[in-house]
Amino acid sequence: MRASPLRAPPKAAKLVLASASPRRLDLLAQAGIVPDSVDPADIDETPAKTELPRPHALRLARDKANAVAARHPDAFVLAADTVVGVGRRILPKTEDDASARQCLALLSGRAHRVFTGLCLVAPGGKVSAQVVEARVHMKRLSDAEMTAYLASGEWQGKAGGYAIQGRASAFIPSITGSYTAIVGLPLAETVNMLTGAGYVASSSD
Repeated sequence: MRASPLRAPPKAAKLVLASASPRRLDLLAQAGIVPDSVDPADIDETPAKTELPRPHALRLARDKANAVAARHPDAFVLAADTVVGVGRRILPKTEDDASARQCLALLSGRAHRVFTGLCLVAPGGKVSAQVVEARVHMKRLSDAEMTAYLASGEWQGKAGGYAIQGRASAFIPSITGSYTAIVGLPLAETVNMLTGAGYVASSSD
């Protein structure tokens, strides 16, 4: 009886992170996951008329993942988007001192919600998506605290005008929910999503 020829094991599909965020790369590294490549999605992130924070975060994560998956059909493509919401209002990713100060003034002394949309497109096109919500309470900020924080520049490009993993951590007495989701990528949910979709991290030789 002729022996069957040996077959090489199937090659693990690569992981593409559809984000240029160094914070998301760092979070993945904490879980021992290193994407094979980074390919940021270039999409319009303007909220649709009457769009609420939660569906906005989910839509952007889906749109980013689908845009990048079209360029990498044989890979796992992971995307996320973080939105800060106050009631029905979506706060911007601040690009200047004035908008950052407005956001801090609005958040000062009150609770708000952070929604991180997460989307994974697997090879073959299967899509998994969810939103992870956290509640953040910010203490009342003095003018001096706001001015000092603005001078740090940490607010640049941040949803709601602050980065919880930086100096703004001193403004946050309590959170409810996922800290990593507030930073930008809900780590437990991300790992579960990747594992459930069949992603296997490539071993380093």
